[in-house]
Parts: sequence; C-alpha cells; structure tokens
Amino acid sequence: MSAVNVAQVLAAVPFGQFIGGQWVTTDQTFEVINPATGQPLASVSDAGADHARAAMDAACAAAEDWAATDPRDRAELLRRSFELVTARKDTFAALMSLEMGKPLAEGLGEVTYGAEFLRWFAEEACRIEGRWSSAPSGGNRILTLKQPVGPVYAITPWNFPLAMGTRKIGPALAAGCTMVIKPASATPLTMLYLMATLAEAGLPAGVVNCVVSSLSREVSAPILADPRLRKLTFTGSTEVGRSLLEQASDHVLRTSMELGGNAPFLVLADADVDAAVKGAMVAKFRNNGEACTAANRFYVHRDVVAEFTEKLVAATRALVVGPGIEDGTTLGPLVDQATLDKVAELTADAVERGAKVLTGGAQLDRPGYFFEPTVLGGVPRDARLLREEIFGPVAGIVEVADDDEAIRLANDTEFGLMAYVYSRDIGRAIRAVERLESGMVGLNTGLVSNPAAPFGGVKQSGLGREGSHEGLEEYLETKYVGITL
Repeated sequence: MSAVNVAQVLAAVPFGQFIGGQWVTTDQTFEVINPATGQPLASVSDAGADHARAAMDAACAAAEDWAATDPRDRAELLRRSFELVTARKDTFAALMSLEMGKPLAEGLGEVTYGAEFLRWFAEEACRIEGRWSSAPSGGNRILTLKQPVGPVYAITPWNFPLAMGTRKIGPALAAGCTMVIKPASATPLTMLYLMATLAEAGLPAGVVNCVVSSLSREVSAPILADPRLRKLTFTGSTEVGRSLLEQASDHVLRTSMELGGNAPFLVLADADVDAAVKGAMVAKFRNNGEACTAANRFYVHRDVVAEFTEKLVAATRALVVGPGIEDGTTLGPLVDQATLDKVAELTADAVERGAKVLTGGAQLDRPGYFFEPTVLGGVPRDARLLREEIFGPVAGIVEVADDDEAIRLANDTEFGLMAYVYSRDIGRAIRAVERLESGMVGLNTGLVSNPAAPFGGVKQSGLGREGSHEGLEEYLETKYVGITL
C-alpha cells in the first residue's frame, strides 16, 4: 500500500464555498465518492443559486481594482501561486487520485503540468501589448489597447481537476479579469484546496471565487443570466457545450469551449512500430483513458498491423490495475458507474458487430469502477466506439490499406480535437498532418499537452485556444483609438 495518509490529506481541504475571499458554509451538503471503492470519501458544501449570485457580486466588485493592478503585481501573485502548488504537490496528487482515480504518479505529473500554467501566465502578464501606427491616409494615427474582457465564469471537468482550473485561472488573472469558477461535482476537493493555496499566495478578495454544487444548472443559471458577465469558458462534453453556447448567446458572451474528442491514431506503413506502441500506451491509457485527447480509433496499415497489434496487446497486459494511491498502480478506476457502464456498452457493441477481444474486455469483479485495459482487433467500420467518445481504457484497431483510407476514416467524425500520426518519412507525415481535420496533432509522440502550446480543437471539438500566447488573448479585448494630430 501507498504511504498516503488519507485523513491527513482530506484535513487540508476547506469544505465551504470560497466567495469574496471568505469560506462560506451552506445548509446542504453532498458526498464525493471514491471511485476505487464506490464509497463516500468526503461530504462537501453544496451551493445554491444565492451562493452563485454572491460569488458573481464578489467578482464584479473586485473587477475594477484587479484590472488596474500593475501587471508585475499580477505576475508575482501567479508566481507565488506556482511555487506553493509545487511545494504541495504530494497533497494535490493524492487528492486527485482519491477523488477521480488516476494513479498517484500521474497525479504528480498533473501537478507539474497544472502549476506550469501559473508560471507561464505569470511571465505573460507583463507582455500584454497594443500598437501604434500611422493611418495609410496620412495625418491620423491608430492606437490599439489590450484590456481585460471582464468578469469570467469558468466551468471545469472532473478528469484533470487541477490543470483544467489553472489553465483558465492563469490567463484570466494575467489579463486582469476576475472570475467565478465551478469545478465538477465529482471532483471538487482539488479545486477547493487550490483556492486555499491561492489565498495563501495573496489573492485579493473576490478576484477568484469558487462555487461547488451538485446542481450545476441551478448554480450556472443566475451567473449566465447576469449582464455583468463578459466571458464563459468551459471544458467538457460537446453536448453540454452546445447548451452553454445557446445560453451565452443571450448576452453575446465571449466564449472558450474545449469540448469532446475522438482522436484517431494513424500508424503508417513506414512507422517505427515500437515507438508507435510506446506512444499508443500514453495516448490511450494515460489518465485511465479518460482524456479528451485520448486515442480511441487506431488506423493501422495492413503491412504493420500484425506487429503493432501483438506488441500493443503485450504492453496492455503489463498494466497494473488498482486504486490510484496504491504503489505500482498504472491504471486506476473510472470515475463513476455511468462512465463504467458506457465503456462496457461501447465495448459490447463492437464485439457484437464482429470485433475480437484480444485482451481485457470486461468490468473487473471488485469494489469500485474498474474496467480491464482492453484491446479490440478487427473493429468493424459501423462500431459505435469509432463514432462516440469512449472515455475509458479500450483501444479499437482498424486495418487500413493506405494513407488515403486512414485519413478519410480519421476525418469521418464530428470531432476535431486531437490526432496522432506515426511515420519515419517526414514528407509523408507532414502531408498527413496537413490533411487531418484536427486542432492538434501528435507527430511520432503520444503526448502533446504543453502550457506553452495552444490547446484546442476544430469542428465540434470547441472554440478558442488555451495555453500559449493565444490563451491570454482569449481574456483580452482590443480597443481602437483613432487620433487626429
């Protein structure tokens, strides 16, 4: 067993609502479930509409002063926050493992990744620039200013409880925006601990407010209806994203949407098969397969499909399934029963249509929400898992005749977030990259997430970008000033 002291880890978390720099208790609570056991892990404060309104009031009250705060001061706050999150990496990693199931080693990796957004945007805060130019017609001058968009509502998912928060908080604070953030009800503990950490770093009251609730619609409604709100940023399913976009249209809100994916993984005829298998293990099984960037559809050239399949099956069988906080675990439980049921349903559908189970294929007979790491061969073209995001540890292999077929099948989806290509021929690889309808492509790598890179998709996988310089621009408005000399 791991040396994680669960009681000590949970004791670090304040279980209230974080509004206006204060911890607010509520009459109602809800339970956070440990997916490794299916049993309650903690009972947390449950916000209602009044708490949402209070959080919005606090964000708006703080907006003018925070926008006027010197960029260097905003940067120093983010830098202190980065240092504190890094110093508390063990507690953050344990919380994520306990509430969503990821292996502890991956939790530590997420702390490094998530904290880096705070450091990256600390550096970007002092690099917000406009421009000055002469009008082509002569004596007039053109001045452009970059200003914060205003109060932000951020909704984060359960699968990366820390990084999806810092990826929104970092650029918002750097730009001079205040915000209300609502974490997923399945995984609120990490965000609450982050609020305590930001407060210790010197976060002014009201600049970031956090509401935790089991009633997402009831809490979101008054915030989205508030005419003072100027931006909505959401990470989650395409279905929910569509609904939020409809609501955002009432006030013509700026939106950033990081939505669903169903990433194709192309292994071309000249690929380094060992490298492709190594990349596939990361792209498919990282975070228990519960990532919007997860490789779900493996289109493998017929010349290498036998070798790739054999080696992928062997690597998959070597995964160690167990609670995330146990030493040696490399694949944890799924987050809840509904997710487990969906993975089992899509797997069964593929098998009924003719796919072969090469390893795994079933729910594990143990407490918690465990599904065997699975490889399916000969997946038919009409299998649902080729069209629906499976969000679990199941890899479906489809044999293809050539690059054209692989790319055609890869693009045959409403999603366009992530794709992967393996090839030794740089020209061949780049041609494939350019033809893929995807906002991001991993070329000979199974992991592309980087705070310095623009993260986001095309088609129904989202709007806007997070991270990099583009991520900061999402929280800025451009003001033009025409000057006559």
